Amino acid sequence: MRLIILVSLLLLLLCVNSAFAKTVTFTREYTYQASEVDSKLSCRAISLEQVKRLLLEELGTYLESVTEMKNLELTKDQITTLTAGIVRTEVVDEKWDGQIYIIKAKMVADPDEVIKSVDSLHKDRDKTKDIEEARRAASEYLKEIEKLRKEIEALKGKGDTQKREQYTDNINKLSSTDWLQKAYTLIKDNKYNEAVDALSKAIELNPEYEKAYASRGLAYNNLGKYQQAITDLDKAIELNPKDALVYYIRGLAYFHLGKYQPAIKDYTKAEELKSEILNSKSAKDLNPIYAEAYYNRGFAYVNLGQYQQAITDLDKAIEINPKLVLAYSTRGLAYDELGKYQQAITDFDKAIALNHEYAPVFYARGTAYLHFGKYQQAIADFDKAIGLNPKFALAYNNRGATYRLLDNKIKACSDVKYACELGECKGYNIAQSEGFCK
Repeated sequence: MRLIILVSLLLLLLCVNSAFAKTVTFTREYTYQASEVDSKLSCRAISLEQVKRLLLEELGTYLESVTEMKNLELTKDQITTLTAGIVRTEVVDEKWDGQIYIIKAKMVADPDEVIKSVDSLHKDRDKTKDIEEARRAASEYLKEIEKLRKEIEALKGKGDTQKREQYTDNINKLSSTDWLQKAYTLIKDNKYNEAVDALSKAIELNPEYEKAYASRGLAYNNLGKYQQAITDLDKAIELNPKDALVYYIRGLAYFHLGKYQPAIKDYTKAEELKSEILNSKSAKDLNPIYAEAYYNRGFAYVNLGQYQQAITDLDKAIEINPKLVLAYSTRGLAYDELGKYQQAITDFDKAIALNHEYAPVFYARGTAYLHFGKYQQAIADFDKAIGLNPKFALAYNNRGATYRLLDNKIKACSDVKYACELGECKGYNIAQSEGFCK
């Protein structure tokens, strides 16, 4: 018997409780003198980036002095970079007179929560790398903007059309990095619809922004919009075919759509790209998404009848996340299909220990006991599964089959007949053919 498990996975980039016990607030103001080439939009983009840097610097200095942060042994630059992906910048006031742009902004943070988030984010190398790249890109765009500004001023309107276009392009790209960083904090807070809106603005400003497509694909995935996720992730891969995490996320989307072959292909490609990290880091330091990825590929292999390949992947998923209930239950199913009933039962025992209210695992262990010839244990598990889910047709069907093997035809008939009423008629048809149930 095959246990069909319905899975709904969430890719958690960062788990943060936003209920602040205490907060600190930093407020800074930045003034920008517009040049001849600037517009209100370009002035705002530059001013916003600069005031954000001032705030991050101030918050970083404060956090660096906190004992708990010192224990993490991070540099000031690392602290500042990581907090950029955690704490939002809130604009308080803006003024523009056509020549001078003044922006006032603040950051509000709960130090305890920020420290926890920094610690978690620091261990997530993929996410840290994304934030570092976004900050580095913003710095490069600022430098290029200043360089172009000086060049345009020197030309004094003579043949500066191309330079002006480059200036506008860099302003747009700078703004796109701001929207991307906003999206990171929104995804962290599980605000996926708002993240999609922010990332759409980033893409509008920079249509070749691979990280924005990848992040929007992740947000769509978490919203259950898997086809939209795949479209974005296709584009991200087209722009950067070497980003392993994007293949993982697209594999997850295919997995949810039941497209197991392309899911396996994506997980395998991601594993190839990520093999150095996967082999060099201890399991406990790996991003939980890798456990989910190995689990998903293992699940896909089970559905394709490739049980040994499934077990190999599920072993790895459990190594990375020893509390992944579905990995134990699915590996138990694979062992059951291979006739390794004791190993199957051991896995189901572990899954039940982690979640004793999940009816399908009791059904699966009951089925393994049935195959193993331990009929009383099988009936006890089917009873438990039915107690948790009174409409569990497969549990009635298999309990009826077990009673039939115990020569209790009355109970066998009752169970398989009711299972058929619920939509599972295989046992009832067999009982009718054998003439003991009408």
